[in-house]
Amino acid sequence: MLSEAPAEQLAALGKRIILVAAVAENGVIGDGPDIPWRIPGEQAEFKALTMGHTLLMGRTTFDSIGRPLPGRTTIVLTRDPSWHYGDGPDDGPLVLVANDLDSALSLAAGTAGDLMVVGGAQVYEAILAYADEQVLTRVRLAPAGDVRYPPFDPEGWQETRRERHELYDRVFLRRKDR
Repeated sequence: MLSEAPAEQLAALGKRIILVAAVAENGVIGDGPDIPWRIPGEQAEFKALTMGHTLLMGRTTFDSIGRPLPGRTTIVLTRDPSWHYGDGPDDGPLVLVANDLDSALSLAAGTAGDLMVVGGAQVYEAILAYADEQVLTRVRLAPAGDVRYPPFDPEGWQETRRERHELYDRVFLRRKDR
């Protein structure tokens, strides 16, 4: 369970907690470590949205990507206290490691931009109650998959913008009580 203090600390710094996910019609966001679709242009939009911000992801999501994404600070959330990325300064961008959500949010307070939560399902579920916004790519497919986006009450969210594309809509949601 996340305590209120780190989330309030981010808010006091003017930082938002934004969940970013591509979600199929059946709620699927993954099949094991893989995304069960490839849609031209969608990943470029993800890059543009998250560039210059801080990414929070679980270790499994990080491992599936295989490296930190350029132009963004990466915080990896893992239960394994011995996990780390790389061995030295020549290994590329710094990857910060947190063993719980409070620690992850405290780390995010000292980084650039907003906190963009990018997966996986357990991380989304754990932080959803503290999110200020969601940016959901609503994919018009219903693929097989074993990883799903957590359910949320749509009444608590206001759609602020929708971008229509051939195979998906990108939907921007803001929590109504903030």
